[in-house]
Amino acid sequence: MLNRRGGSGALAALALVLAGACGGGGDAGQVVTVYSPHGREMLQAFEKQFEAANPGVDVQWVDMGSQEVFDRIRSERANPQADVWWGAPAPLFQQAAGDSLLERFVPTWAGALPADAKSADGLWHGNYLTPEVIAYNSAAIPADQAPQDWDDVLDPRWKGKVIIRDPMASGTMRTIFGMVIDRSLRATGDTAQGFQWLRRLDRQTKEYVLNPTILYQKLARQEGLVTLWDLPDIEIIKKQYNYPIDYVIPRSGTPLLVDAVAVVRGAPNPELARQFVEFVGSNAALAPAARDYFRLPARTDFPADSLPERLRAVRAQIRPEPIDWQRLQQQGPAWMRHWDEHVRNQGGR
Repeated sequence: MLNRRGGSGALAALALVLAGACGGGGDAGQVVTVYSPHGREMLQAFEKQFEAANPGVDVQWVDMGSQEVFDRIRSERANPQADVWWGAPAPLFQQAAGDSLLERFVPTWAGALPADAKSADGLWHGNYLTPEVIAYNSAAIPADQAPQDWDDVLDPRWKGKVIIRDPMASGTMRTIFGMVIDRSLRATGDTAQGFQWLRRLDRQTKEYVLNPTILYQKLARQEGLVTLWDLPDIEIIKKQYNYPIDYVIPRSGTPLLVDAVAVVRGAPNPELARQFVEFVGSNAALAPAARDYFRLPARTDFPADSLPERLRAVRAQIRPEPIDWQRLQQQGPAWMRHWDEHVRNQGGR
């Protein structure tokens, strides 16, 4: 898995090695390269499904954080290596569209998406809806004592027991931090209250970890007891690894972000890229994504009775946060730079 901060040269070199190691053994002349944060297990499953439906095609994927995908595609602008970008919050795709990094392609299922779940110019399209949650070690914390809302994570009893995925490389954490700042702007017209909340969270935080795998392992080993993350990933690790980790859907509201997919501009294999985008938004791919990986389809015409019962129950509990997504896309990078320079590790432990 590739999830690292650091120089772009080292990142590119390691990613290319991994890209060569991932994927099946199809015809080398028919390769589709996918950059994605969806995780090894899900990527392997959909690699096999797409290759089975397209004999002779070799899916090669590189697994890295959402922000890292964006940075990588931007750094490769002059010589694109990826065909498809599969997975990240829509504001990142919107930013990429503004930087002319995406190719226009409108899949047949695009008409089933709400207007706010796709690019008006056909440059990216929503694939899933992903709620953010508060996760905790269920062996150490009874369900009724776990934090029930965002502010509860700031309770003194969790000081030094919070572990956070490095927000600078993570679209999930950038969305959660963006929600905090957006709430501050709606309530006061200023970002100060939001950054003060993030400073308090920093004082609670034991560690900012490099990648999701480390996050899950440390949480399971009780090296930390509480984190903020996305619901599908928590469900997947519970199912696949039997980790003692559970979650709470925050009562006051949570970001329900659009997780999108797009063809990379200048893709080496544009036709295969379009086929892959068409595939991941089809009912044939959405059904196993919901069943096996707890992904909530963004398409409004996906049959509700095809969703697992637990996913239907979760959807009924979610109170979507009214985030100004355009403001998050435009101002979010500056907010995160300010956090990195003036909030991270500034509060003491």
